[in-house]
Amino acid sequence: MPSLIDFRRRIRSVKNTQQITKAMKMVSAAKLRRAQDAVIAARPYANSLRQMLANVANATKGSDTAAENPLLVERPEERVLVIIINADRGLAGAFSTNINRGAQKFLTEDKAGKKWEVEAVGKKARDYFRRRGFTIAGEMFNVTKAPKYADAATLGRKVVDRYSKGEVDSVYLVYNEFKSVMSAKLDIVQLLPVPLPQQQTEVDYIFEQPADELLATLLPRYVEVAIYRAILESAAAEHAARMTAMDSASSNAADVIERLTLYMNRVRQASITREIIEVVSGASAL
Repeated sequence: MPSLIDFRRRIRSVKNTQQITKAMKMVSAAKLRRAQDAVIAARPYANSLRQMLANVANATKGSDTAAENPLLVERPEERVLVIIINADRGLAGAFSTNINRGAQKFLTEDKAGKKWEVEAVGKKARDYFRRRGFTIAGEMFNVTKAPKYADAATLGRKVVDRYSKGEVDSVYLVYNEFKSVMSAKLDIVQLLPVPLPQQQTEVDYIFEQPADELLATLLPRYVEVAIYRAILESAAAEHAARMTAMDSASSNAADVIERLTLYMNRVRQASITREIIEVVSGASAL
């Protein structure tokens, strides 16, 4: 049986770990507040851009120039590029695992028989798919740590250029959409060819420049904004998952400390009882 010194060392070690998990929870809570505000601020802009795209697309119906836009051309889907937005470090519960498994299921089941390429945003995505033999077309790190539109624009221009040149036939986006502190939803979105939303009502718009040119300008911007929003959503979901995981770890550490303290007291009581018995036995022998 472990001695009292062993129990004290174990309790001290668990208390030190508990202090670390509590500090990480507080840090994640502060970061979550900023990330949540950024997501809430970005959603109306992304929705408005999507609505504007629907309006312009509705105005260009029947236009040969709009139909020939390289970002709208649909080809037989043989080469699939998947952008996977994940974390760069762990200690966030099942956050990274859920994204990676969902993306792998999408590739191996929904897109079975296709040629896959993975654009990894985050070390967890890169490491997971590299170990399983997937082709890594590119990688970006520390993007969700401090999300910037410039990073999303760089990635957006890259995938737009590859799709325009015919190097890939479709592009999908896989990320965790932030719902609440306790939950996140795995989202798989088709990015290219751009799925034009349907306008429900016919409205006669007056465009200062030709609608075809306006549509050609909006499509790349739509791709960039979609990637940027996904990065913001993933960052908020990651901080929420890490805060929840660290809260659970702190609670588990408290339970471990309580059990170890109980065992230590039992060992100490048994030691005292044994010493008393030895003293009484010695006195009786005399």
